[in-house]
Amino acid sequence: MRLGFWLPIFGGWLRNVENENMPATFDYAKQVIQTGEKLGFDATLIAELYLNDIKGIDADALEAWSTAAALAAVTEKIEILAAVRPGYHNPAVMAKVAANIDQIANGRFTLNVVSAWWEEEAKQYGGYFTEHGERYDRTEEFIDVLKGLWTEETFSYDGKYYKIENAYLSPKPVRKPYPRLYAGGESERGKEAITKSCDAYVMHGGTVEEVGAKIQEMLARRKAIGKGSFETFGMAAYVIVRDSEEEALAELARITNVEDTAGYAGFNDFTSKSKLEQQITLQDYSVSNRGLRPNLVGTPQQVAERILAYEEVGVNLLLLQFSPHLEEMERFARDVMPLVKIKSAIIQKERYHDCKNIYYS
Repeated sequence: MRLGFWLPIFGGWLRNVENENMPATFDYAKQVIQTGEKLGFDATLIAELYLNDIKGIDADALEAWSTAAALAAVTEKIEILAAVRPGYHNPAVMAKVAANIDQIANGRFTLNVVSAWWEEEAKQYGGYFTEHGERYDRTEEFIDVLKGLWTEETFSYDGKYYKIENAYLSPKPVRKPYPRLYAGGESERGKEAITKSCDAYVMHGGTVEEVGAKIQEMLARRKAIGKGSFETFGMAAYVIVRDSEEEALAELARITNVEDTAGYAGFNDFTSKSKLEQQITLQDYSVSNRGLRPNLVGTPQQVAERILAYEEVGVNLLLLQFSPHLEEMERFARDVMPLVKIKSAIIQKERYHDCKNIYYS
């Protein structure tokens, strides 16, 4: 199990808590990622939104790609995963930018392709926001252009949305054949596009049963089109670790005391402009990305056991959220990560011996 975290570029993850003591500044983001790298975290995800979906549209929010480039220069090991939304970008230009950041990061830069859901933001920032299926049509072409420019000496493309003539891109990305492409989606059209074009599938938080079923479905889809498994199955999750279960549940109650705040400005667009598999309540939405559904809430032992349950059904990357980030990330690294690593090693050893016994029986 690889362990990562969402970079707190919005000032937090809690829509009911005004000040989480994690400012939306580059200095704080730099402190978080450098600390996370030292603590042994494997990856960080930088969301791309021009408006602040957590604290309200008039609150500060860092821009994803300039932040990713700056952080690539001040880190050494951690994977930097930046979201990109095709409706806001020229794919040839983004292929060049991504290759450049990957050069800075020495092969540690990856992309999370997001087809977008927030209509109001698109109006304010001039993004393309069309019918749901058409957004994925554009996404597929966008990815075709990225891959072509990253892998071919010169590249031409004649699509519905993009036309490229004899484009030359150098230097190429360090990672071969190209940076890993993550994506998440729950609609039929979204799953089709991801199965065809991406390397990794990322999910909002869900129960073990929900997530296990999604993984099996996506594996079957890949097999049906003659492709191997996804490199990564990732999931978002919000973590509350305390010395006792009672303390953890008290914190959970505090952060889910739903109020009608500015942080709910995108709720209607998120639930109506996206095609979701589960109904989302205001309480689910009180923490971003359905982070509470995995129930990583409790003592270190309880949280570690729940994480391992996700590993058992195929999740191999957790993208965690903490509040306040530095303090809770350090608590998680101290109290939970060693348990996960020890138990995960035992599980892998048992699986190896089971396979060996079957082979020789």
